[in-house]
Amino acid sequence: MQDRCAIAVMAKAPMAGRSKTRLVPPLAPEEAARLSGAFLSDITANIALAAHDAPIDGWIAYAPAGAESGLIPWAAPGTQFVLADGAGDMPRSVQGLGRCLVHAARSLFALGYSAVCLVNSDSPTLPTTILTQAASLLVREPERVVLGPAEDGGYYLIGMGASYPTLFADITWSSPSVADETRARAKEVGLTLTEFALWYDVDDLTSLRRLTAEVAARSDASERRFLAPATRACLKDLGLA
Repeated sequence: MQDRCAIAVMAKAPMAGRSKTRLVPPLAPEEAARLSGAFLSDITANIALAAHDAPIDGWIAYAPAGAESGLIPWAAPGTQFVLADGAGDMPRSVQGLGRCLVHAARSLFALGYSAVCLVNSDSPTLPTTILTQAASLLVREPERVVLGPAEDGGYYLIGMGASYPTLFADITWSSPSVADETRARAKEVGLTLTEFALWYDVDDLTSLRRLTAEVAARSDASERRFLAPATRACLKDLGLA
């Protein structure tokens, strides 16, 4: 695994009543779960595409233990699975989602990877070039941290060349300050931070409408995005395309 980057999607198996609940309504619980699965299909396919141009291996970091069977149908061929339920010893200042992120990073570094990127499961049209650039940069310069800031104040990607639990310490998760607090943690550790372009998460009706318009767009301005074929098909089936 030396000189390779693991890119792992932080994900839970799509389940009615537990997936994309902020989209219910207008979607029914079963429809929201289907859309969540389509997102996962596209994100893992996007990682596989990025692997054509950079030393990348695709993973799904999942929870809880035993849930991988519900994820396999949605994963792109070649995607591997790693448990990331937040178990194990870590600083008390790392809580909530941070524990799962630390768990995923530690497990992948333990396999011998030179770099690890963790991405969300809510951005199916994320430009592939961001994934290739993040992985290539980290393999060349592992002392860096890379961050993909989201428009809501969080981030859609974080990558590193070693496990740094401090990056996830004292973070106010699910708040507009997540990215700013992460920048502060990187500064405290003395790491060089490289940021990529803003992107958006699909987690409410406004962002769902934006996604629907984006996957239907044919203009040159939209061509840098991943085309998200599974999401496009799902939206069409749901009568939203």
